[in-house]
Amino acid sequence: MRSAATTGSGRAGLTVRGEDFVADASGALYWPREKLLAVADLHFEKGSSFAARGVFLPPYDTRATLAALARLVAAYRPRRVVALGDSFHDPHGAARLAADDRASLAALQRGRDWLWIAGNHDPAPPAGLGGDAAQELLIGAVTFRHEPRPGAGEGEIAGHLHPAARVVGRSGSVRGRSFLSDGGRCVLPAFGAFAGGLNVRDAAFCALFGAAPAIAHVIGRAGVYAVPRLLCAPD
Repeated sequence: MRSAATTGSGRAGLTVRGEDFVADASGALYWPREKLLAVADLHFEKGSSFAARGVFLPPYDTRATLAALARLVAAYRPRRVVALGDSFHDPHGAARLAADDRASLAALQRGRDWLWIAGNHDPAPPAGLGGDAAQELLIGAVTFRHEPRPGAGEGEIAGHLHPAARVVGRSGSVRGRSFLSDGGRCVLPAFGAFAGGLNVRDAAFCALFGAAPAIAHVIGRAGVYAVPRLLCAPD
C-alpha cells in the first residue's frame, strides 16, 4: 500500500469540505483549527452487555477504550471532544460503568467541552455522566452526526458503519479499520475495543459514495494508508 500524507507518528491528513483534518491511527479524527477530537462508536460496556445475555467476553473493553482515548487526549490536548454516537453499547451501559472507569472518564472531560451525540444504541443522553448531549453538531460547513445520510453528505462527519478495508498485495492481504472519505464527507472507523468492521465495498457504502473517488484511509501497523475504495477487495 502507498501512503498519502502518512507520518511516522501514525497520522494522515484528509480534507472534508475544504477543512483540514488529521486521521489518527487510533481511529480518531482531529480538527486542528477547532482543536476538536472526534471519536465514533466507543461501545462502552459491550462486554457486560453480552455477559447479561450469556455470552461471556473479557470484561475489559471499557477500560481499554478509555485508556486509548486518554492517550489521544494527552497527545492532542483538544478543546472539545465529540463522541459520535453508540458511545454505549445499550441504553443502560452508563449505569454499569465501574467506579474507576467513571473516574477516568471524568478526568478526560475535565477542562474541555465534551459532547455525546445520540446513536442508535444509545439514543438518550448517558445519565449521571458529564458533558452535553445533542442529535448532531454543526460548525460552519461541517456537520457531526452518528449515522451518515445518503444524499446529504456534503460536510458530513459520521460513524455508525464501522468501515474496514481489505487490501490485497503480492504477499497476501491485510484487513484494517478505515476512515472513508471523498472530500465531501468522512465516515470514521469504530473506536471501541470490541467493535467490528464493515467492508468498505459493502452495499451500505455504495449507497453513500456510489462510484465517487472515495479514499479508504486504512489503519496499518506503521501508519495510515490511502487506498481508493474501488481498489479495495471484498471480504
